[in-house]
Amino acid sequence: MRKIKLFLGIALVGIITAAYFNYPKLNLMSGFASKNMASSVFIADREPVDVSLYDNDIPLVNLSDCAVSEADESATATVYGLMPRTAVYKEGIGAVLTNKEFSKHNFELIPNRFVTMDSLPFPYGNNGVMDTVLENVDYDKLEVAFSNAFKDPEQKTRTLLVVYKNQIIGERYIRGFSEDTKILGWSMTKSVLSTLYGILEYQGKMKMDFKPFSDEIRMKSPKHNITIDHLLRMQSGLAWDENYFKISDATRMLFLDSDMTLAQRNKDVIAAPTEVWNYSSGTTNLLSGILREQFNTHQEYLDFPYKTLIDKIGMHSMLLETDLTGNYVLSSYGWATTRDWAKFGILYLNNGDWNGERIFSETWVDYVAEPTEHSNGTYGAHFWLNAEGKYVDIPTDLYSVNGFQGQRIFIIPSKDLVVVRTGLEEQTDEQFNTLLKEIIQSIR
Repeated sequence: MRKIKLFLGIALVGIITAAYFNYPKLNLMSGFASKNMASSVFIADREPVDVSLYDNDIPLVNLSDCAVSEADESATATVYGLMPRTAVYKEGIGAVLTNKEFSKHNFELIPNRFVTMDSLPFPYGNNGVMDTVLENVDYDKLEVAFSNAFKDPEQKTRTLLVVYKNQIIGERYIRGFSEDTKILGWSMTKSVLSTLYGILEYQGKMKMDFKPFSDEIRMKSPKHNITIDHLLRMQSGLAWDENYFKISDATRMLFLDSDMTLAQRNKDVIAAPTEVWNYSSGTTNLLSGILREQFNTHQEYLDFPYKTLIDKIGMHSMLLETDLTGNYVLSSYGWATTRDWAKFGILYLNNGDWNGERIFSETWVDYVAEPTEHSNGTYGAHFWLNAEGKYVDIPTDLYSVNGFQGQRIFIIPSKDLVVVRTGLEEQTDEQFNTLLKEIIQSIR
């Protein structure tokens, strides 16, 4: 009996200890589950059961139970009945996680959309795709590349699209997905943010040497030396912990903060600008907040991405989600169909020219694809690079738009190629190298 009591006592202590250290994580676990569920159901029109089985099947997050209310357009998640978190969908701005401050905010302001219907095929319109067969494309070889990308269920590829010389030469979707399904780009949205700064620069309203903290010189803060360029290149010197598998700066910001632009802004300086390179979602949301400061009204800020970029190039499926205070969460929360993500890549392939209309300067492409110091040739200005040959069989002029779980837009100027891959599993450099190599080899 004593042994049993001792065993039960030890077990109880273990349970209490585990609960003590893991209880704070419940907020993040149920927060992720409810936010992802609400967005997937009400933005992407996905079935809740599929979202639970696949999208929320992430370690710890998969311990959550999630219920959807169609009437309230919301999703509520708990972990073993504890720590309920609710995300509510608002037309035009996506799903927001509620908290004690939720009632203080109104969501009356939404972006105006600038949708124009035309008879042009992809990419310059939305009236189908060109069915021209290109003589220098070996479609049998291309089919092998597609088959290899989808044959391993563990790779969890969902969609794959290949554009050559502005024309779709290959496109495939798994069951439940189509050319109309909106895909969460996660950090691919960071490159959208960067492009908005490129547009401001082209309009003569922003320079990359602008110092957003210049007024802090009076407070003797070292932040006053930080420029937009430093922020776009993730080398501001501000402290940040980007980790999605524990309680970190990134997870606290995404699942606890009402105003996500403040998380990075309030961090201490740990190095002078350019001394270190540190990837930070907080930096992108700080840039979103700085972007908002460039406009006289909140409405102008909300309209700007759609008016000057998204709807301008016909990415009409795209939706950018905001935080509770109305800031675009451009670190992570951009949704669009695979074809519309491809349009974004095509805009860069064509050096900022969209069917005869210039969106940003041609030199902007050179800027974002210039390697950032201390990134080992892998990062530019909110774009990823192959400058040091990370993908060994692929031209080094490749640059890409990257997101969590292997979301990618690969832009290869020397091959006139844009490749979009979306999925639920991050791929290794070797896997991406093989995919791109097989696609390139299909073009003579």
